[in-house]
Order: sequence, then structure tokens, then C-alpha cells
Amino acid sequence: MAQDFLEEAGGGQPPYLTTKEVAALLRVRERKVYDLAAAGGIPHRRITGKLLFPRMEILAWIEGGGDAASLERPEVLTGSHDPLLDWAVRESGSGLATLWNGSFDGLDSFAGGRAALAGLHIPEDADWNVRTVAARGLRGAVLVAWAGRARGLVLSEAVRGQVRCMSDLRGRRVVMRQPGAGAAALFEALLSKEGLTASDLVPSAELARTESDAAAAVAAGEADAAPGIEAMARQFHLPFLPLVSERFDLLIDRRAYFTGRVQALMAFAGSGAFRRKAAAMGGYDLSEAGSVRWLSP
Repeated sequence: MAQDFLEEAGGGQPPYLTTKEVAALLRVRERKVYDLAAAGGIPHRRITGKLLFPRMEILAWIEGGGDAASLERPEVLTGSHDPLLDWAVRESGSGLATLWNGSFDGLDSFAGGRAALAGLHIPEDADWNVRTVAARGLRGAVLVAWAGRARGLVLSEAVRGQVRCMSDLRGRRVVMRQPGAGAAALFEALLSKEGLTASDLVPSAELARTESDAAAAVAAGEADAAPGIEAMARQFHLPFLPLVSERFDLLIDRRAYFTGRVQALMAFAGSGAFRRKAAAMGGYDLSEAGSVRWLSP
């Protein structure tokens, strides 16, 4: 039936459908299609601000009972950057592709079926990640603890001893993280707690998209401070001001979890070599690594 509709609509079989065409296909109002896309519940692409829906993915989504998680996901690890995770992906020989685009964008990619794993560290009132993930209505997914991390400010030698709290950042050069990053959300919250906003700082010319980029900018003298983690401050031999202990978790498609690539990564994460590397990097707590934090219906 869905196939018949596509053959009749506009002649031929267009690779992408409009919101109106999808609404007609599903026999719902266009508003419902927008809501599904916003929640990551239907395959879609956003191109120059316009929603488009891949025809073949929509057909598969319908045949799968209207569940975006029923689509086969690419073996991609997306979301927030973690240097220990980055190293483990390579060292384990997992062969997973990586796309570090921040926690919130990573969650969107996962919800849209465009990745099999997503690294997250999204601050919540009393926890990290769980409530945010549960609110997306995902199916066939599991949230697994990767590591606890010491997060705070990576500082330049020039301000060693001068920056003792967030309020000491006023008027100083600070590396900013991209919108959609968990680090950006937390940094904004910490600034607000001190009655500050980004306008009280001298933002860096370029946004840092990974933990290593943020620390490297400070090490190069481009900024006085950057929101970052202890492991990166140690790598660049820079002062570090700890502020919070955060949770970094992996959101994993339950079917993808049992594939060879994901199993290679998870098995390596239980090895002695992995734990020795975490200890050498510093600022990591692996006491709950591998535990299930949340399981979808």
C-alpha cells in the first residue's frame, strides 16, 4: 500500500518525501509528522532548514511498525568526545567510525537511526543522561556507564593561582564549546550560578569541538582557560581546576551491541590495558564502567 502511494504521488519514485506527502501516507496531520521528527521518532533529514524524509527509510519504518529503531543502524559512534573512548576505539581494532558532534546532536543522530552508539554527558538536576534519554521515547536501546570524569577548567600557566573559581573568569579569554555539546550546557549552568554569562568573558575566535581541541587552544596561548577534563590538562601539562564529577555514558542500540565491532570495543574496555591507560591519563573513575544505567522498553 505504501509503495502504491509513492508510485502515484507526482510520478516516479522521488528519493525524498515532503512533510505533506508523509502526512498523507500515514493519514495524519502534518503537525504529527513534525512532532515525530522533533522526537527522533521517524527517519528524516534537515537540509537548509527544511525537513525531508528518505523514501526507502520511511517504507522500512512503516514495515517495522513505525519504530525508527527497527532500521539497521550504521556502525557509527557519535556524540560527545572522550579521549579514553577515542583511544579505545582505535586500540581495540573495533573498526567503528566516529563522528564527535556533541552530546545533544549525538542523541539526535541516534534517535534518527543514523548511529549505533552515542557518547553522552548531559547534566541533569540530580544525575546525568538518564532522564534526558528516557524522555526521547527510544526503543531497543541501552545506556551503559563508560566512566566518571573529573571536569572543570583547563588553565594556562599565565593564570595559575589566579583562577580559583568560575567568577575569576570575568574578562578573561575562554575557549567556548559548540552548541549542542554537554560541556557547553554545563559551562553555561556553572556561569549562571555565579551570575555570569558568556558576555562577561572574552570568547575564543573558534569553537572547540573536542576535549583535546579545547586543551590544545589553551596550550597554544590562544586562551586563558577552557572548560575541560583533567585527562586533557595532564596531557598538555596544564593546571586544572576541578569543579564537578560527571558521568560519561554510551547509548547503544541493543541489536548493534551484539555485533562484532561493538563487542570488540566493550571487551577491550574490560581489559587490564584499558584500566592502565585510564589511570595514566588521570581523572577517570571506572568503578561503575559497563553497568547498565537505563534500558528502553
